Amino acid sequence: MSATFNALVLDRNEDKSIRAAIKPRSLAELPDEDVLVDVAYSTLNYKDGLAVTGSSPIARKFPMVGGIDLAGVVAESRDGRFKPGDRVLVNGYGLSERFWGGYSQRQKLKADWLVRVPDAFSLEEAMAIGTAGYTAMLCVQAIRDWGIKPDAGPVVVTGAAGGVGTVAIMLLAKLGYQVCAATGRVEEARPLLERLGASEIIARSELARDPAALETERWAAAVDTVGANTLASVIAQTRYEGLVAACGLAGGAGLPTTVMPFILRGVTLRGIDSVMAALPRRQRAWDELAQLVDRELLRAIYRVEPLARVPELAKAILAGQVQGRVVIDVNA
Repeated sequence: MSATFNALVLDRNEDKSIRAAIKPRSLAELPDEDVLVDVAYSTLNYKDGLAVTGSSPIARKFPMVGGIDLAGVVAESRDGRFKPGDRVLVNGYGLSERFWGGYSQRQKLKADWLVRVPDAFSLEEAMAIGTAGYTAMLCVQAIRDWGIKPDAGPVVVTGAAGGVGTVAIMLLAKLGYQVCAATGRVEEARPLLERLGASEIIARSELARDPAALETERWAAAVDTVGANTLASVIAQTRYEGLVAACGLAGGAGLPTTVMPFILRGVTLRGIDSVMAALPRRQRAWDELAQLVDRELLRAIYRVEPLARVPELAKAILAGQVQGRVVIDVNA
């Protein structure tokens, strides 16, 4: 590959707004890290939408190369753990915040950040899963590690038509759980959600409201990507000693709840952080994804878009107009 390459670079205007543009970069401009990767694909996540549009101060310094994910092939390595030709991926670790990210045809990265792409996946499929799917796997692992088995009752997944939600439904259904999908696009998303394994679909409005301190017990567990009133309603409806895995704030960062579900029903609220999770947890998640993901179903939940469309798509994902996963081909 040429010594110069393209990257989607975020810069800050004088009025603090963010502008995003594809610009040529050189190897000399890349960070001084141990592993040079020829990037094949990145992804579009809600956090990418915030960063690229400047809707939230994600990037901490400028210029910044966006993209919290990447998958590619090692070109050069000063670290003995990796050699040219190795297929690797990175999720999180401050990419597009403090470190240059995956919206680039080449990137230099810390060796400690790299996870080997499981043999079961192509690089495209690895990014079809991406941070969203890896986060979904962490949520599912939290539910299983807590001891909640498929016969314990239904598991609700909020933001079900989004990236985390679609993969979570696929994984839970594969494991035998009864899955209820909560979405704001019931009729539009129904065929896909049912194909992924949801046995019940409810409107977002059933949860996105002011909840009572305690409500009728419905859920053995939950995967919540929304936060705010939706998360509070889910907590209020979770069964005795159930677990809620919270990983998103698409509906807001607030949590208008009380201690009642926690002290009267023993409900556990488990925060899921995918950005700085320890490498053994990451590797375990990817190893289990390789065992559980149905590649045919995976193809049904993602599409591939070129790097040039990221600014447009960033606005769409914040507006709730993106269903499933979007893989970004950084070389298209």
